[in-house]
Amino acid sequence: QVQLVESGGGLVQAGGSLRLSCAASGRTYSDYAMAMGWFRHTPGKEREFVAAIHWRGISTYYADSVKGRFTISRDNAKNTVYLQMNSLKPEDTALYYCAATTNYYADYRGYAYWGQGTQVTVSS
Repeated sequence: QVQLVESGGGLVQAGGSLRLSCAASGRTYSDYAMAMGWFRHTPGKEREFVAAIHWRGISTYYADSVKGRFTISRDNAKNTVYLQMNSLKPEDTALYYCAATTNYYADYRGYAYWGQGTQVTVSS
């Protein structure tokens, strides 16, 4: 089992930045060679993929809506994944989740482990 805990959310003005963290415990995603992803959800909308990173950190990919503004990274020695969010927009407001998968290109259904989420609110 892998437990994931997100942190770093908060309220920020449009144009500002936040860095989200996702700490793993238990049998860590490194033990399972798991890719990590960030997703977000807003009430009334479907869960949206944001970014993913290969378990070795050698490859990443992003949703078009965040490309060029968000950066996903990981430190396997610290069992932590990060999402650096710059140039935030009001439409980035959502509950952000990190998740772990053995399939780097999986959609959300392929992610076996999920955190509880951290709220990001961007004011205009």
